[in-house]
Amino acid sequence: MADPPNPRLHPRVTLGPGGEFDLIRALLGGVPRPGSGPDKGILVGPGDDCALLEPGADPWAITVDMSVEGVHFRREWLAPEEVGWRAAAAGLSDLAAVAAEPVAVLLALALPADEATEEWATSLARGVAAAAASVGAALVGGDLTRSPGPLVVDVVALGRAPRPVLRDGARPGDELWVTGRLGTAGAAVRAWESGSPPVESLRRAFARPTPRVAEARWLADSGVVRALIDLSDGLAGDVGHLAAASGCRALVQASAVPVAPGVAAVVGDSERALQLALTAGEDYELCLTAQPGALAPRAAEFRARFGVPLTRVGRLVEGEGVALECADGTVVPLGGGYSHFAGGSR
Repeated sequence: MADPPNPRLHPRVTLGPGGEFDLIRALLGGVPRPGSGPDKGILVGPGDDCALLEPGADPWAITVDMSVEGVHFRREWLAPEEVGWRAAAAGLSDLAAVAAEPVAVLLALALPADEATEEWATSLARGVAAAAASVGAALVGGDLTRSPGPLVVDVVALGRAPRPVLRDGARPGDELWVTGRLGTAGAAVRAWESGSPPVESLRRAFARPTPRVAEARWLADSGVVRALIDLSDGLAGDVGHLAAASGCRALVQASAVPVAPGVAAVVGDSERALQLALTAGEDYELCLTAQPGALAPRAAEFRARFGVPLTRVGRLVEGEGVALECADGTVVPLGGGYSHFAGGSR
């Protein structure tokens, strides 16, 4: 009996004829061919009914993230490649949230007839592939369908997690830290909604967010990080998830929250800017905890290596919930961040 075909020889499978498959070929035409073999875990990429991945010794981290027109973005705000990039970045940020190494992404598109041109769709796919490539991953497949509207972009991200850091490891007494600066994406949306295009720094933060994959793995390798989460729904909401999972109460120091430059100019003053940084979401920075004094000696090295600050913003104590410690000493309970089911829009 002949040996079965070696899947390592087929990182991309040839597709048969048909209009849908013509478009899929076009979508993949500008996408780098994924590598094969156990070094990255990809045995078979796009073209068959499934991608094939090497099991390996490390756990797989798998996440899915959906971007819906009119909820997460508007087509008049972004080029199609940017729509693809930010949709992929959201899923890749989930991998960063557990300190996983990205390996592959899958893309599912529901395309309205008015925009389902080959050029538009292929540009979107290039954006997904570019975001994946920026963190060492490859686009390995997906699905394509018509939609009566709106445009829906669904991304599955897969990665290896040799040393996963979850959100439930914090303990009372831990310090609370965040990477980068907050409020940029929310401020960009506010600017667009007010009829004024955002300044370039805010627009870029919304259109091309950086998944903090390398940063998360560096922090995990430091051995001092106890809990980790990404900031997709706002600091207040995501810290609440981390605190609840860890059985703690989070106290956020208002004066320490690193509000991004330009946010106050959009919303009118520093108080509103702080509120936006706490609740708007889609910053895709990291929030983490560490034992007291363990991370501070590494903060300067982190900034030198990655070009973004690492800021202590509070602490974990006994209890539950999230509260804001104001400059005058008052402690104010904080509600959650953005919620798709609480009214309003992203």
